[in-house]
Amino acid sequence: MNATDSVVHAPGTYPDMPAPATEIGLRGWLYHNLFSGWINSLVTVAFGLLALWILAQILPWLFFDAYWSGNERSDCPAPGEREGACWVYIKVWFKQLMYGRYPEEMLWRINSAYVLLAGGLIPLIIPAEPATLFSAPAGWRKTAGGIVAALLVVSLLMGAPVWFPAIFFWVAVGLFVGYGFVLAVGYPVMAVLLFLVALPLHPHIAPAHGGWAAFLAVLLALQGLMAFAYRIWPRFSYKAALAAMMLAVFPIICLYLFAGDALGLEEVETPLWGGMFLTLVIALTGIVASLPLGIILALGRRSNMPVVKSVCVVFIELWRGVPLITVLFMASVMFPLFMPEGVNFDKLLRALLGVMFFASAYMAEVVRGGLQAIPKGQYEAADAMGLSYWKSMGLVILPQALKVVIPGIVNTFIGLFKDTTLVLIIGLFDFLGMAQAVSTNPDWLGFYVEGYIFVAFGFWVFCFGMSRYSIYIADKLQTGHRN
Repeated sequence: MNATDSVVHAPGTYPDMPAPATEIGLRGWLYHNLFSGWINSLVTVAFGLLALWILAQILPWLFFDAYWSGNERSDCPAPGEREGACWVYIKVWFKQLMYGRYPEEMLWRINSAYVLLAGGLIPLIIPAEPATLFSAPAGWRKTAGGIVAALLVVSLLMGAPVWFPAIFFWVAVGLFVGYGFVLAVGYPVMAVLLFLVALPLHPHIAPAHGGWAAFLAVLLALQGLMAFAYRIWPRFSYKAALAAMMLAVFPIICLYLFAGDALGLEEVETPLWGGMFLTLVIALTGIVASLPLGIILALGRRSNMPVVKSVCVVFIELWRGVPLITVLFMASVMFPLFMPEGVNFDKLLRALLGVMFFASAYMAEVVRGGLQAIPKGQYEAADAMGLSYWKSMGLVILPQALKVVIPGIVNTFIGLFKDTTLVLIIGLFDFLGMAQAVSTNPDWLGFYVEGYIFVAFGFWVFCFGMSRYSIYIADKLQTGHRN
């Protein structure tokens, strides 16, 4: 017996002891999650062996025996003669899968919108104003690094100019120095440099370079101005101003960029839109519009005014009572029959309206569930403080209700993103529709499996990203225990 074993400690004064090995680290995680008992151990071993068998069957076809190099059909054997996947097929048809039949010389418009979107979303989704990247939480460092790396890869795949990846390198360096430094110093300097590049390279002369430089310069200049206002006016909310710009200005910019026929841009008809580009247009429009409309409908359904409540109930139940494919069919085929002669709307616009109203009806029920989950005392407390209806909803009730239903909101967004594939029924070739279209090319018959795998991977990336970010937001807002 050691001398310390005979020492009697007062209650609550025992020295700190190291945690057992089975409670921390990799060994603790394996014990609690995979080998906590003999039944769990058997199940873990069985599923582990099954996973290894599946990987042994799939990995050679996907990677080891696959065909990666080449630019022609002759670079891959016939489907019955090869042992691995032909990723040359994806390489050849990559632009069609990403952009549809959009004119190749005008792809800089879409790429510029992607850059604007990324430049606006990155400051909104990261935590507010960390002093330096090193002092930020580890999760934020991983998120920032992943976003920058993803943008770098996407810019290279989309054929960005050689100097373009240097921008992301600069942003990454600025993040380590300090995010405020990037906003207040880096963006204005980069804007000036890009204007010097954009002026001699007008989009009509060199679209791939002039267009990228011009829109990047505008983006960086606006960000720099807002960052400068943030520095000299403490009450200025940089994120609020940026969010307002993304909601009010960004859609207008995208409309002129994509459609053209204004500001010297050549018109591109919507039947030429397709691929992942069209999927993002439909999904983002539905996601951005469905949340505010859903909130309004949920509040209207719980209203004490009979007319408002009846209108909202009828709207919600009508749109929730029919499948989306029926909505799209009615919007594309039946709606023009009810319009006066000579009056018609673009097919894509009708589809966007149908998706927007359909998603808003489901979103209204999700938000209504959150409103019903708020205790009655919160409503009474807001009334006791003398708050009006809209102030009590905006300051007390809705913030709590929306936090509660974050999983339901994101689940609706993910479902909407996947439902965009249904627009093929009305002749719009989204990501999946374009993969089906290119698989019918006579020179590439039999290579449809690679196309479907590529499409599935693309949808998984976006849906998994939304899911993980919702978990991050829920943890940050402490809305419950994470499973």
